[in-house]
Amino acid sequence: MAQSHPEDRHTRGVIAAAAFCLAACSVAHAAAPAPRGDYPTRPIRYIVPFVAGAGTDITARTVAQKLTEQFGQQVVVDNRPGAAGNIGMELTAKAPPDGYTIVLVSASHTVNRSLQKLNYDLVRDFAPLSQLTAQPYCLTVHSAVPARSVKELVALARAKPGTLTYGSSGAGGLSHLAGAMLASLARIDWIHVPYKGGAAGINDMLGGQINSQFTTIIGTIQHVKAGRLRWLAVSTAKRSAAVPDLPTVAEAGVPGYEVGGWYGILAPAATPKPIVELLGREIGRALRSPDINERFAIDGSEPVGSTPEQFAMHIRAEVAKWAKVTREIGMRAE
Repeated sequence: MAQSHPEDRHTRGVIAAAAFCLAACSVAHAAAPAPRGDYPTRPIRYIVPFVAGAGTDITARTVAQKLTEQFGQQVVVDNRPGAAGNIGMELTAKAPPDGYTIVLVSASHTVNRSLQKLNYDLVRDFAPLSQLTAQPYCLTVHSAVPARSVKELVALARAKPGTLTYGSSGAGGLSHLAGAMLASLARIDWIHVPYKGGAAGINDMLGGQINSQFTTIIGTIQHVKAGRLRWLAVSTAKRSAAVPDLPTVAEAGVPGYEVGGWYGILAPAATPKPIVELLGREIGRALRSPDINERFAIDGSEPVGSTPEQFAMHIRAEVAKWAKVTREIGMRAE
């Protein structure tokens, strides 16, 4: 038998090693996650389940503009108000899970889940992307209301039970809960008037049709400065840096009171994970920009920019919290 020449053995070894490396690389390539391609290649529909001009809408459009700059594709706001914000949520839950439909979610939706029969499940039917903000509500009254503090408003409501009114962005929403919680803790009787969005309630308050409403800062600041409306307190546990002289409802005479608002963005549940993670990162990047921070500071909003996983945990915690609170105060959708 002919013996192999050392050079032949070396050549065969090099070839074998090269073949092994090629095979290993092929396996590694096959196991690697698929790239996102050129997403997004067309405009993204950004559903806002509230009326145009409300605090939710202003926040959504601010973020949409920044995401448009970052993606190089239009992020188009589509206002779909109605049913306390649930129409837009249902549309999103049924949309193709391809990354081209997202929706603004608010703290109100975690309250809705406990009070209303919905055609979607907030936890099961959506993929959380990121929490945008955390912000207070302001207890706001018409300038003709003879109350300049929470204590005076409570005294007025007790003196004339069933005559004062408060508006909300819709039955079962967070601004409804804010009023119902005040009624429960302060032991007052005032009438709830639901609207299709907070802006409609503010308009009626300006016209004198209702006395008060829990509003965003940005939604009423111009009217407060003009003397048409008056802020009495903020709803959160701590004072807002945007209006530091305004007391909290708790320190103004209603111990234990706390209601905090927040906004975030969701996608349909089956949206591919690489797209969910990309959207989460880009939203976080948008929220770190100085111009967004400056804009949100006007509203007393704190940018959050959580990861999809962190936001999912936050939503579950909020659902559990408000389910407990609504049971304790006996709140029901109307």
